[in-house]
Amino acid sequence: QEQLVESGGGLVQAGGSLRLSCAASERTFSNFAMGWFRQAPGKEREFVAAINWSGYSTDYAGSVKGRFTISRDNAKNMMYLQMNSLKPEDTAVYYCAARVSPKIVTYRDEYAYWGQGTQVTVSS
Repeated sequence: QEQLVESGGGLVQAGGSLRLSCAASERTFSNFAMGWFRQAPGKEREFVAAINWSGYSTDYAGSVKGRFTISRDNAKNMMYLQMNSLKPEDTAVYYCAARVSPKIVTYRDEYAYWGQGTQVTVSS
């Protein structure tokens, strides 16, 4: 059972930056594709970014492309989301997710394991 724990959320002004981290519990972490999703109040959980098992393939939602960067360190069982040029509309709870497959997808239901989420609030 993969356990995921997010950290790094907080309150930031528009235009600022935050770096989210996701710690994974299992050594099989390096076999899994990973993703970041977010959920704003009253909205469905949406795809933000994903990375394949090796880190060489990534995908981003159009709304964050060019501003956010996903990365991973398999030696440390860690995944990251560097968020720059933050906007108020980026405000949401951000979730780390793991897929029991090395390939990335953007569909929420394809991810088997989820963290508890970390709040990101961007003030205008």
